[in-house]
Amino acid sequence: MTEPQTRICILGGGFGGLYTALRLSQLPWQKSEQPEIVLVDQNDHFLFLPLLYELLTNELQSWEIAPAFEDLLKDTKVQFCQGVVSEIEINSKQVKLEDNTIISYDYLVLALGGETPLDLVPGAKDYAIPFRTIADAYRLEEQLRRLETLEQDKVRIAIVGGGYSGVELACKLADRLGTKGRIRIVEQAEEILKNSPEFNREAAKTALSNRQVWLDLETTVESITADEISLEYRGKIDTIPVDLVLWTVGTQVSPVVRSLPLKHNQRGQIVTTSTLQVIDHPEIFALGDLADTQDADGQKIPSTAQAAFQKADYTGWNLWALLTGRPLLPFRYINLGEMMTLGTDNATLTGLGIKLDGQFAHLTRRLIYLYRFPTFDHQIRVAFNWMTRPLQDLLISMEQKMGDRE
Repeated sequence: MTEPQTRICILGGGFGGLYTALRLSQLPWQKSEQPEIVLVDQNDHFLFLPLLYELLTNELQSWEIAPAFEDLLKDTKVQFCQGVVSEIEINSKQVKLEDNTIISYDYLVLALGGETPLDLVPGAKDYAIPFRTIADAYRLEEQLRRLETLEQDKVRIAIVGGGYSGVELACKLADRLGTKGRIRIVEQAEEILKNSPEFNREAAKTALSNRQVWLDLETTVESITADEISLEYRGKIDTIPVDLVLWTVGTQVSPVVRSLPLKHNQRGQIVTTSTLQVIDHPEIFALGDLADTQDADGQKIPSTAQAAFQKADYTGWNLWALLTGRPLLPFRYINLGEMMTLGTDNATLTGLGIKLDGQFAHLTRRLIYLYRFPTFDHQIRVAFNWMTRPLQDLLISMEQKMGDRE
């Protein structure tokens, strides 16, 4: 009688989950050891989040940064299941989805990511727009198009949060709106990008200043309404009219993860060992925003895309090692530096002794991200589109001019 096939269930199709699944599919399995790999995500597509900002300026298209799981997994043995996780039963090793589908597992990978907290300030949930998903980008795009057609002189936008996301959004929106935009960043710290390299911070300050983006530093948000935002600065409240409020502050663990009978830190993240396994549950791995991990050198791992990318490689390997009787590898994080976009055709990059800004940094950033796209097939499709797009734009422009003459 043959042994039942071992099942690995991966919850979450972001950098941690998808790349773990792809890594598992690439490893040299013996036929008798080959596990069943099931990837679960609430969306039908992967999202390359660091490039989401480029949708706002039409530099990239949605299919480039959000390819369908079906396309990415077509040449693998990974099964994809679209659904929302409603419950995880650790003792019985089962995952329940909102449509009552039940998935049993032998090994579990928790990579559900985080959520943007919109309950910190009155009115934020109703009137502020987060920027974390394709749906958020589409919602923002719809609002921008509406505002751009109005006869008012300025489009007034407040961005809550002066971290990377807030700064990148501000620069992209300033380039899109031009003189019609009146953009401010609200940051409670005394400076933007407080924990970032000085080179990046200074480049960001210059980019924001050149685009006349206002900085409200040491300022907190008191409340948000449909057309106003109330700010507190040194004990005084100032209410300002706005057309849009974008929320880029904070990440919280989902209630499903918080409810698990596992060791959590104060933020609700699951504490793991250096091999990325959950404490007291070696059959469960956790990575990404929901994991609290120190690597083999005692280094606390940040909740970034590059960290999740690196963790996925180790998670895939360690699952393979568990199933094939090999030693597990403790995770060792390599900080490759930081990159951010500072408007159209402009970026900054620091890491491994390199400091770049401007158009060359923009090109380097694009090429690095192209290399990190999940599959070679998608890399080729996107690269071809990037190379031919200037010609496509030229042909469209010529057709429009010919149409105007007619």
